[in-house]
Amino acid sequence: MTADDPEFDLAVVGSGAAGMTAALTAALHGLRTVVLEKTEYFGGSTARSGGGVWIPGNSVLRRHGLTDTAEQARNYLRHVAGQGTPAGLQAAFLEHGPAMLDLVLAHTPLDFAWVPNYCDYYPEAPGGRPGGRSIEPKLLDARVLGAELVHLRPPYLPAPAGITVTQANYRWLSLGTSHPRALTTTARVTGRMIVSKLRHRQLLSMGQALAAGLRAGLAETGVPVWLNTPMTGLRCTGDRVTGVHVLRDGKPVELRARGVLLATGGFERNNQLRQRYQRVPIGTEWTVGSPGNTGDGIEAGEAAGGVLELMDDAWWGPSIPLTSGPVFCLAERSLPGSIFVNAAGERFMNEAAPYVDAVHAMYDRHTDDNQHIPCWMISDQRYRNRYVFTGVPPRKPLPRRWYAAGAVFRAGSLAELAGQIGVSADGLAKTVDRFNEFARTGRDADFGRGESAYDRYYGDPRNKPNPNLAPVAEPPFYAVKMVPGDLGTKGGLRTDERARVLRADGSVIPGLYAAGNTSALVMGRSYAGPGATIGPAMTFGYLAAIDAASAAPSAAEPTTG
Repeated sequence: MTADDPEFDLAVVGSGAAGMTAALTAALHGLRTVVLEKTEYFGGSTARSGGGVWIPGNSVLRRHGLTDTAEQARNYLRHVAGQGTPAGLQAAFLEHGPAMLDLVLAHTPLDFAWVPNYCDYYPEAPGGRPGGRSIEPKLLDARVLGAELVHLRPPYLPAPAGITVTQANYRWLSLGTSHPRALTTTARVTGRMIVSKLRHRQLLSMGQALAAGLRAGLAETGVPVWLNTPMTGLRCTGDRVTGVHVLRDGKPVELRARGVLLATGGFERNNQLRQRYQRVPIGTEWTVGSPGNTGDGIEAGEAAGGVLELMDDAWWGPSIPLTSGPVFCLAERSLPGSIFVNAAGERFMNEAAPYVDAVHAMYDRHTDDNQHIPCWMISDQRYRNRYVFTGVPPRKPLPRRWYAAGAVFRAGSLAELAGQIGVSADGLAKTVDRFNEFARTGRDADFGRGESAYDRYYGDPRNKPNPNLAPVAEPPFYAVKMVPGDLGTKGGLRTDERARVLRADGSVIPGLYAAGNTSALVMGRSYAGPGATIGPAMTFGYLAAIDAASAAPSAAEPTTG
């Protein structure tokens, strides 16, 4: 170490929503702060996401006239997270999440809007809200980033040039030509594209807007973001973390810091860790998480004495394994006229269930004698004529490369289709006959598809008597391979209500914090609603900065906006 080595009050490792929210909070409290990002882009998985934020009782929801009592939120989170998540973590998230959001609103160009009726994932549970608690960033002019725009991590599925889609738009766009609202939404999105091009303006939405807005806030407060600066380890003095070892311009640098926040994302891109901790079949090729998420922060925190939890779990979702990368399926599973079947040709879940639950069902029932991975989404031509499928408009043929990759099959009969994908033809025929009867009556007697308000959100409101059920009957028939994809892993370092990393005996590692997917998050093995990854990540990043500020001699009261 030399006198020229940099020194900070808080070093934030990782530039997703957790890290940038923490850095913004720290700077506003007077802390000398730096953000360290190992890749050439900032934004992490946040920039690749839908950008939803789930925080009960926040000011944006109140602005939209939605009432949400503390008791309702507390009961719901307790139900969702279960006994596996400490009550202190749940209480800290619910208490401080709204204040964190107000800070972001005051000190970034971001504004948010309620996503109308995007349900909590268990809306019928105690405290659940069928109208939803999810908010999303409003459209953001990319010019707020200036020259930094080129460093924003691209979305995992780029839209056509000039097209900007919000979460609220997506629900209706998925309905293709089957609903008047779908047509008006398509016209609105197209009109927005035309106006933007005429004005030579680029608009950002969803996770792109969230990451860009946070980065603009850091620029305004003078927080440096060092790209291409991987962490190689933590600097420890005795039992305390006192800095970070990094590579800066390819050279080793030691950063001294009073506090270090690990916000490097999960370990979804680390095959060794996935094989060690998670159920097979598993791999790095099914995730849509950021390419830089290889578990660096988790491993560094464990080396410093931190204990790990929930490492076997992830933010799962059924995904199509294409050669260009997986496609995470949302509305596709809920729309009427499709089912999921296993190798026996049998249904085994409510296809419209929350995506984490859907993959849990795949794993929980998968054995050598009972194959559920991969499973197959079976649909018919009526489905293809009416609905968008992973961005492919109705009636437009699915790409030939999908067939060549073995991800999609098409046949004139169910028996022929079963032969192509290697499932029981007899089992598939019986399953489809039984399901078609459910579709005619409007009641899924096997799995209750369409009974929850969450199921119906991505259903077709004009499809009667059940928005999620229609017969699979019109040839040709289609089979799409589904594997256990994910948005990122869920396990990581155990933390307390101040985001401080804990040892196995429950003691705090001084100077070390973790947030986002680097930590074992407050949701436990479940998922409260849209944005319940990002909302807690931002909140515990905020709490880490607040705690670091309480101990820093240079800290000041936050400025007001």
